[in-house]
Amino acid sequence: MSIDMMNAKAAAYFDLMEQIEQLQAEAEAIKDALKGQMLERSTEELEGNGWRATWHNTSNSRFDTKRFKADHADLYGQYTVKSTGTRFTLNKISA
Repeated sequence: MSIDMMNAKAAAYFDLMEQIEQLQAEAEAIKDALKGQMLERSTEELEGNGWRATWHNTSNSRFDTKRFKADHADLYGQYTVKSTGTRFTLNKISA
């Protein structure tokens, strides 16, 4: 593949990523509008033709690995599993 082809592919990638960001922002605005309606109607659920939206409080528990490592470094080391892999990044740079 020539450098010109790679440049075109990278440019297409950046264009698509920009479109994705714009679409995600539009989707968030729609979600916010629906949440606003839910607040206005004092409800945790809205339903329409082929869709249902729910918005409610949740709670969960997570394991605090930083605190566990600080308090029990020896045990943390015994139960830590390391993995390796590859990572591809493509970033715009200023010319």
